[in-house]
Amino acid sequence: MPLIASCHCGSTRIALPGQPSTAKRCNCSYCARTGAVWAYYRLAELDFLSTDGEAIYSPRGMNHHHFCAKCGMQTWGDSPDWASLYNSDGTPKDGKPGAMPTERVYAINLNLVDDLDWSAVRIEEVDGRNAW
Repeated sequence: MPLIASCHCGSTRIALPGQPSTAKRCNCSYCARTGAVWAYYRLAELDFLSTDGEAIYSPRGMNHHHFCAKCGMQTWGDSPDWASLYNSDGTPKDGKPGAMPTERVYAINLNLVDDLDWSAVRIEEVDGRNAW
């Protein structure tokens, strides 16, 4: 049975494929303010049931922060798949700084999932404030 991430007013509803086992909490200037805990997926894994009234904030044009324009909840994001090339501390995995990912990844704010088993989720702390 899929889990559903839903904003407060229900305008945005996203079905996840199942209970995530890992997630990330970032301390960058944006994520620290929203308090989001992100689980990452490929687009084909998610079912966007409703995105009525959704808005996007994208300060540099690469990372898209989606939120509900009705209730204000930070719902999901899509960005280049930075984790494919960089470690959580921002160092390049292959020793090549400045590399740009070619794939995008989709992040769901797990705080919007009512039936989530938090005890089954390993949360990795990401130092986005100093690494990006």
